[in-house]
Amino acid sequence: MKIKTDEITSVIKQEIEQFSSELEISEVGRVVEVGDGVARVYGLSKVMAGELLEFETEDGTVMGQAMNLELDTVAAVIYGNYLAVEEGNQVRATSRLLEIPAGEAMLGRVVDPLGRPIDGGPPIETTETMKLDIVAPGIAFRQPVKEPLQTGIKAIDSMIPIGRGQRELIIGDRKTGKTAVAVDTIINQREAWGTDDAVVCIYVAVGQKESTVAGVVETLKANGAMDYTIVVNAGASDSAPLQYIAPYAGCAMGEYFMNQGKDGKTPKHALCIYDDLSKQATAYRQLSLLLRRPPGREAYPGDVFYLHSRLLERATKLSDENGGGSLTALPVIETQEGDVSAYIPTNVISITDGQIYLQPELFAAGVRPAINVGISVSRVGGNAQIKAMKEIAGSLRLDLAAYRELEAFAQLGTELDAAAQRQLDRGGRMVQLLKQDQYIPYNAIDQCISIFAGSKGFLDNLPLNQVHAFEKDLLENFRGVGKALRDELVAAQSFKGGLDEKFIEAIGTFKKNWVAPS
Repeated sequence: MKIKTDEITSVIKQEIEQFSSELEISEVGRVVEVGDGVARVYGLSKVMAGELLEFETEDGTVMGQAMNLELDTVAAVIYGNYLAVEEGNQVRATSRLLEIPAGEAMLGRVVDPLGRPIDGGPPIETTETMKLDIVAPGIAFRQPVKEPLQTGIKAIDSMIPIGRGQRELIIGDRKTGKTAVAVDTIINQREAWGTDDAVVCIYVAVGQKESTVAGVVETLKANGAMDYTIVVNAGASDSAPLQYIAPYAGCAMGEYFMNQGKDGKTPKHALCIYDDLSKQATAYRQLSLLLRRPPGREAYPGDVFYLHSRLLERATKLSDENGGGSLTALPVIETQEGDVSAYIPTNVISITDGQIYLQPELFAAGVRPAINVGISVSRVGGNAQIKAMKEIAGSLRLDLAAYRELEAFAQLGTELDAAAQRQLDRGGRMVQLLKQDQYIPYNAIDQCISIFAGSKGFLDNLPLNQVHAFEKDLLENFRGVGKALRDELVAAQSFKGGLDEKFIEAIGTFKKNWVAPS
């Protein structure tokens, strides 16, 4: 039987096309270059941007992620021991995006950004995983922020309130107490733990000394706060890729709890503290240089806005139809010499819903926490406060603003009239009242009683060094003899309806009988 030549040609051509296409479709590549946590891989023609990769080494499998898709090669970052990866090692694409373990089993543990325990404890048994980097929920999935997230710090809860689902920046020079504010906030959630109002806390440490992180963990343990806290640590000695993904890992762990309110379950709430994002930006800069990204919008510093916005936009208060859970973000940024207008601080200020500015001069003057009330702001405001606090916080801000203005005149030796002197006395006592020892958060009702006493002038004629003793004894009195009145305030959550007059009378009676400690 005679076969036509063109038929033979078409069959051979088809076989060649199929053969060449099979060669092009390859899921396995080879490392052609490696160093400083970044590898160049040849042969992964079908790999996706952000896809998880497996590097086969003599010590076992090391995970990595495709970051740059170039003409002939793929630039990938290595999560783990990059020193074990050598030129010629086989690399396998997984067709998966980077996921990390999540769930109740993570509580009380210290983990690395891949969710592996680094606290010497047993392996974490959890089947739940969360995508590391997702698109933030759209506006239709959200609702306005209106529930308070109490920090236990009088100056913040009264004047710079934080709501559940808010993003509030903590900013200041090094050694001004930024971490202390964050840790106080975690400790203050202890009272609500075990109730429907509980908040799970995730503390992400980026680029810090191991001893510093160990100190924070010990503080949380000593105050009974590790039961509801996950610590994610990418230390100063860890590679740049791990420091880069650490905040996203913490956010994903928090999102697991935020999403638990779906299917008719009780809404859950999470708090993520990123300490600090300046160091994450530095790690990203290192990656940009190693990946040879050209300077522009897709590299440092142009991409830092996107780097932080896609992280912080994931903080939200979900609508009731979507479970009603919340994820609150407290990013920390370190400034140089108080320069709030530098590139990265400006970026994060524009992304967040307000900032708490800690001033070195106030810290040095003994005002702790060293919060500058003038430059600090919450764009959620009174919506994130209980009624009682909202009623007294307005006069507190005015008292402090008047005090700051008059203080400069008083230092020059200018003679003040009686009204100005009264404002100066009131402001001085209020500043003293807002001072607070570290790791001793105040209950919201106790804060209201303290500030109410100050704003009504009960502290004006007290010596400055007796303000704290008076406040301590006053709060103890309302937990003992005056408990019934305090319980009324707890139930009403407001001073209106005659409660303010009862408190004025009760505080006045207490002050008459109060004897200052010798």
